[in-house]
Amino acid sequence: MRKPEDDDGDEEEEAPSFLSTNNCGHFLGISMDKLTAKYNGEGKHGNDVGAVQGNRPAPSRRLCYYFEMTVCDRGQKGVISIGFSDQNFKTSRQPGWEPNSYGYHGDDGKLYYGPKSNENLNVTFTTNDTVGAGINYLAQELFFTKNSKLVGKKSKDVKVPLYPTIGLHSPNEKVSVNFGQNPFVFDVEALIQEEREKRQAEVENVPLPLSVSHSIVRAYLLHYGYQETLEAFDDACGGTFPSVVGLKDNGVKPVQENYALHERNALRRLAREGDVDGVFSKLREWYPEILEDGRSAISFLLHCQKFIELVKAGSLEAAVTYARAELVNFFGNLLFQSLLQDCLALLAYEKPAESPVCYLLKVRQREAVADAVNAVILAMNPNSSGPSPQSTLEKLLRQLTCSQREVRATNGDQGEVFRLHKVLQGSKDGGW
Repeated sequence: MRKPEDDDGDEEEEAPSFLSTNNCGHFLGISMDKLTAKYNGEGKHGNDVGAVQGNRPAPSRRLCYYFEMTVCDRGQKGVISIGFSDQNFKTSRQPGWEPNSYGYHGDDGKLYYGPKSNENLNVTFTTNDTVGAGINYLAQELFFTKNSKLVGKKSKDVKVPLYPTIGLHSPNEKVSVNFGQNPFVFDVEALIQEEREKRQAEVENVPLPLSVSHSIVRAYLLHYGYQETLEAFDDACGGTFPSVVGLKDNGVKPVQENYALHERNALRRLAREGDVDGVFSKLREWYPEILEDGRSAISFLLHCQKFIELVKAGSLEAAVTYARAELVNFFGNLLFQSLLQDCLALLAYEKPAESPVCYLLKVRQREAVADAVNAVILAMNPNSSGPSPQSTLEKLLRQLTCSQREVRATNGDQGEVFRLHKVLQGSKDGGW
């Protein structure tokens, strides 16, 4: 049973946890725990490399992925590398030598990213050094570290999944890999926080006239009938903000949603207090046409909420009687079945507030009903060009969500999934 607050993409991705012996160079010996690799060949030819990938590709629904490798023994030449490669990578080659691969090499301190493509980082590594490789999905770049220091970055042009990869190429080279089972030497969490702060600063530096934000907030309060809050907001502003010139051209159209403001405010208050009988009474007095169709969506929502309030009050017998008298009229309507089933399921639990359908007992459910009543009344405005189920602010937030999804799509659906509710709650662990 799915709750409204459930969010697609929140499930944890499986990350690499060991070296894959199924995709391993012939010249490598892999330890029993699959976290240590040793080169057993002679390393005389270019294709005598012993490369190995992690058992899974790097997780992509996050801001950053990172792993490390410690050089236990540099061997004869220290021709050791760390990086990433795609699933078609040849393990007889070093990461960075083949297309769709990147590799930081210890013998010459260079970063390789495809046939004949490299740049000099001027930082070699050898025995007892710990080096790391990561993917910054937000910046769409790879980064490499040595002994807790960032040594280089490279733009990420490959959109396919990439596997953490290491390569060895001379006798007696031996390395151990850390996929996160132990603390990293490099402070990757600090890098992630720096990226978040950088992004936040970019957002805050976008110029936005106060008159625009004032207009958007005021339109939101008008749309949802928060009369007292609107009056307090206007008093606090004291007429400081003039009408916004050019606002319409920016897609934020001035609204005329003061229609029935007093009535909408009163109905919202009753709904928030759980007084469904009061809502029915006022609607029959002010807008009887709304309830003429006893099987309409708004009638259904109100009857459901009345049932919910009875359960919430512990009046289970009254709730059953009400369901038999009113909710039975909506059986068979496929549009209403999901909510109807959840409502009736409340009766099956000794403690409904701790059940899988407990969301129905929360304030947000009352708010949803209040919003529906508000929308129905706004749709009756004779001066309106049509029903407006969303305020200007919500349209902007919807546009923001869509644009973030488009950006992620252009990056091969890699990077954090944008979650608006986490952004609004001030989450530090990835609203984006």
